[in-house]
Amino acid sequence: MFAAPIDFLASVDPHRVWTLDESLAYTRWLATRHYENFHVVSFLLPKRLHQDFYNVYAFCRWADDLGDEVGDTSESLRLLAWWRGELRKMYAGEATHPVCVALRGTAQRYNLAIKTFDDLIQAFESDQTVTRYQTFEDVFAYCRYSANPVGRLVLGLCGYHDDALFELSDATCTALQLANFWQDVTVDWAKDRVYLPLDLLEKHGTSVDAIAERRFDDHFRAAMKEAVDVARDLFLRGLPLIDRVDRRLAIDLELFSRGGLKVLDKIQRQDYNVLAARPAISKIERVGILLGALRRRAFSRAA
Repeated sequence: MFAAPIDFLASVDPHRVWTLDESLAYTRWLATRHYENFHVVSFLLPKRLHQDFYNVYAFCRWADDLGDEVGDTSESLRLLAWWRGELRKMYAGEATHPVCVALRGTAQRYNLAIKTFDDLIQAFESDQTVTRYQTFEDVFAYCRYSANPVGRLVLGLCGYHDDALFELSDATCTALQLANFWQDVTVDWAKDRVYLPLDLLEKHGTSVDAIAERRFDDHFRAAMKEAVDVARDLFLRGLPLIDRVDRRLAIDLELFSRGGLKVLDKIQRQDYNVLAARPAISKIERVGILLGALRRRAFSRAA
């Protein structure tokens, strides 16, 4: 009955009329069958929010797959433009796609701005044509569309629409995106994508060739150290958000922040050599991060 985005496009009748119940079941199926991290978020958040998170996740998953799983740039751009059209139909009250049928009520209930979803689509469109970034500002501009909207959607679902909180969330989400980039330098290179700023590499006497050749030296180490420091500073700037939201959301936010900082610590411990091995957090380390977050929130509540 259900299918992942690319299979859905190929096998499901595009003219089928989806009921609300069917649509909610589809987003729930899509969200709970794929990514382990999503189960963690759902477990910690109030049960009343689970379906709304499923609906938002399903929209993001569709945009992601249309950008990364099609295998043809022009076709991905066409499908992402179509997905933007489905989004606009949803906000006009004319949703037909099951994800949009399910998401419409969520967007109305929590006053989620169309621009937040549109920004995500723009990020996936950018991925089709931009594979290098000259400066950190260019990378930050990309994160403005690819990462920051996710944090704003989470805050919106939890009832927060404060600009000051959005700014703290943006710092955290950009930091998370950077930590992922620095963790996946060789993974991204396999897709011909380099997120380390070219200016940064040049400043330290290295280049993209070092990534291509897996050539780690003092020059590349210095570039990675500065990149890690930039991400760590953003995490620290965003941490005050944890103390300004309710306890259950605070645990989620702390898990993401501490997990991202742990990735940076692991990069540092392996002497910044992300070309030889991809730094990863073990299951035991994840449990430790969870227990630490729970302990800190418990002490904070007691205080």
